[in-house]
Amino acid sequence: MAKGLFAQGVTVLLSESVSIHQIKDVLQQKYDVVNVNGSSEKWEFSGPSCMIAYRPEVHGIINIDIIDRPWPDHMGDPKDESALFGAWSMGHFGPHTHPGNLERASLQAWEFPDAKSATDAHVACIRIRVTYAAGRINEDAPILPEDYESFPELLKITAIARELLRLPEAICYFNPAGESLASDALIDELFERYEETNLAPMELWSNIRMFNLPQEDWLLMDTVGMEQLDVRDQEIVFDRNVYDPNEAADFLRNIANYLMQNGPVIQDGDTIDGIGGVHWQVSISPESLSQPAREVLHWSALDGKERPELL
Repeated sequence: MAKGLFAQGVTVLLSESVSIHQIKDVLQQKYDVVNVNGSSEKWEFSGPSCMIAYRPEVHGIINIDIIDRPWPDHMGDPKDESALFGAWSMGHFGPHTHPGNLERASLQAWEFPDAKSATDAHVACIRIRVTYAAGRINEDAPILPEDYESFPELLKITAIARELLRLPEAICYFNPAGESLASDALIDELFERYEETNLAPMELWSNIRMFNLPQEDWLLMDTVGMEQLDVRDQEIVFDRNVYDPNEAADFLRNIANYLMQNGPVIQDGDTIDGIGGVHWQVSISPESLSQPAREVLHWSALDGKERPELL
C-alpha cells in the first residue's frame, strides 16, 4: 500500500499487552501526549490510542495505538476477515506493508540473531503511525503536505519506538515496510552513531537480504523498505565465486544512502564502479525478483560473463 492516509508506520512487539496509560507515562517524559483514548471498536483500524503533534501547521499527527494480539502477518482474507483486509488495504498497518513482512524479517535479521525467537514470543504490539489527514477540510486536497519530507518523520517515529522499548513488556522494534527488526541495544547503538557521525540509522528502515538462486553459487541480494524514503529499492544478482557478498551488501547500502540524500537520481542505463572492480549497469525493473513485488533498480555486471536465466 502506497502512502496515503498514513505516511509512515513502525511497530514495537510486546511479550504481553500494556495499557495506553502505560504508553503515555513513558512518552510524556519527552513528548506532549494528547487525546488519550482507552476504548476501541475495531482493533484493525485503531486500538486504545494517544497522539503526539507532528508539524501541526500541516495537521500532522503521530498516532500510537495498542493491538492486543500478535501482528497479523497474513493481513486478512477479503471474505472471512474483511475488516482486517480492509484496514490493511487502506494503509492502517503502515504504507508499503505486505503480507509476510514479519516472517521474512525474522529470517533475514543479520544484526539481531535472536529475531526469530523474539517474534515468535510476541503476543501484542504497538503501532506508531504518521498522518496528515486529521485536519483535512477539502477532500480533494493532497493528503501529504506540499513540503513533505520523509526522512525527518521516519526519524521521529523511530525515536518514539526507541522510547517505547523501555517498557518491560517490549521485545523489539519492527519496521514492516523495511522488513527490519532490532533489539533495544541495537536501536540505541544506531541512534548514538547518528548523533555522533550524522550517518542515518538506515538499518532500522531498510533491510539488506540475500537469497540463493536455483543456479549453483548464484545469489540475489536486495534492499527492502526504501519506498519509505520515496526512492526505489535495488537488487543485484552475482556469482559468489566471483564477487564477495559482503562487498555487494556495502554496494547496496552505499547507493541506498546516496538515494536517501539525493532522491531518485539514478536513471535506467546508468553505470557505476562496483564490486569486483568492474562496472555495473542499472536497469529499472517493473517487478522485483523477490517478495514483496515492487519496482526496483536492477544491477548487472559489465564483465562479459553469461548470467543465468532469472526467475
